Amino acid sequence: MKVLIANRGEIAVRVIRACREMAIPTVAVYSDCDRGARHVRDAGQAVHIGASPASESYLRIDKLIAAAKATGADAVHPGYGFLAENAKFARACRDAGVTFIGPSPEAIELMGSKTGARTVAIRAGVPVVPGTEEPLSGDASDAEIAREGARVGYPLMVKAVAGGGGKGMRVVESADALLNAVRTARSEAGSAFGDTAVYFERRIMKPRHIEIQLLADQYGTVVPFVERECSIQRRHQKVVEESPSMVVDRHLRRRIADAAAAVAAAAGYSNAGTIEFLLDEDGSFYFLEMNTRLQVEHPVTEMVTRMDLVQWQIRIARGERLTIDPEHAITPQGHAIECRIYAEDADEGFMPSPGLVRSIQPASGPGIRDDGGVLPGFTVPVFYDSMIAKLVAWGGSRSEAIERMSRALREYEIVGIKTTIPFFLWLMTQPEFLAARFDTTYLDALLRSRRGESFSRFSDEETRTIAVAAALDAWFRASAAVPTGAAREHASAWKTVARREALRG
Repeated sequence: MKVLIANRGEIAVRVIRACREMAIPTVAVYSDCDRGARHVRDAGQAVHIGASPASESYLRIDKLIAAAKATGADAVHPGYGFLAENAKFARACRDAGVTFIGPSPEAIELMGSKTGARTVAIRAGVPVVPGTEEPLSGDASDAEIAREGARVGYPLMVKAVAGGGGKGMRVVESADALLNAVRTARSEAGSAFGDTAVYFERRIMKPRHIEIQLLADQYGTVVPFVERECSIQRRHQKVVEESPSMVVDRHLRRRIADAAAAVAAAAGYSNAGTIEFLLDEDGSFYFLEMNTRLQVEHPVTEMVTRMDLVQWQIRIARGERLTIDPEHAITPQGHAIECRIYAEDADEGFMPSPGLVRSIQPASGPGIRDDGGVLPGFTVPVFYDSMIAKLVAWGGSRSEAIERMSRALREYEIVGIKTTIPFFLWLMTQPEFLAARFDTTYLDALLRSRRGESFSRFSDEETRTIAVAAALDAWFRASAAVPTGAAREHASAWKTVARREALRG
């Protein structure tokens, strides 16, 4: 087997690492702005597939298939995002004789439709949030939309049928706001997914977002894993995930896992997938949707189960049977927390902060995992999602995991761009977070309450000190006039001084 990774950034690096351990050759693809990216360096081969906009590179099915054929790659891993949940891409791979490391195109079509997935869940006997059973097409009349809204009841959620990541989603409190919310959601969904169809769901007040990772082989075996808590969200986008959830006991865990497995079995699903649920305050849970791919937050599951989900994706795609003990998969070993590190300025409303990464030194040490996709000297582009790394902390308990995460965030050094690290440092100190008293509305409400306050950990003077140290570090390392040993000694000394000055306050 030879695997082409049809993606970029940290997930491409993650897949390459899994393949290396399995002695599987890899092929990277890259756009113009990713020519010097880490995944290009790490892969065994790399193929240029077009200009920087995703529509001209990472979303071009024809170019990806051509790259696979040109390099002799007989399998494709889609990662997440881009074409990972695109049935046309999965079908094109199959037609070209290339193994798609993921579910079948039929399963993607079935479960990728939010309304279609709801129907599968209902048939499997799994409770769903009350809502529309058929999508509202782009030409649905205002009267039809109003009638359906009244039937579902308020407050409700307008959701894109092809949505994800909070795109094409709007909260509607009353009938007066419905039509405008539908128009806005359709516009956003059309731009993001090329599909303007929407549907309605009754809004569950203050729910938790709980999801079940699962693996399914080609022989009908489905193994659900311990749940992930994904309620820390900003504008419906997850920013912190952890496993297990502090409000899910052993009995509820089994019930939710069994429900997730039932949905996957009813869909004839194989490979990795995730069933997402809303958990009400009274302990009731409702099927939300299925993600027919690997999740961004898969590392927290790996940390509490000691399993490599990417390697299992590959093994299943090769036709192997699942040999995982179901009890082991659903029994957490310790606690794990993940922070998504974005190139964003939290002090400016989380505005993207693209630019040159002058220096980067990830955190490490006991219980720490860094899934990064950026190296020093790389320019974070404006064309893609701004996530540059995922920092994961494991501990024997939740409190230990939080302590390790806080320590790791303080150790993580990135110079040249703004990141969300100061925001996460702040979040790790919030009483409600520490006590696990939150729901999907918690973070947005908390951010509104402190509008105008800075998250920045360093003063301007301290930031300049670190920047100067990083520049000297790079100069010493690059200078041919200075012996290697001396360069290393000078660079180390400057970094020590900078760190001491930055941490003084």
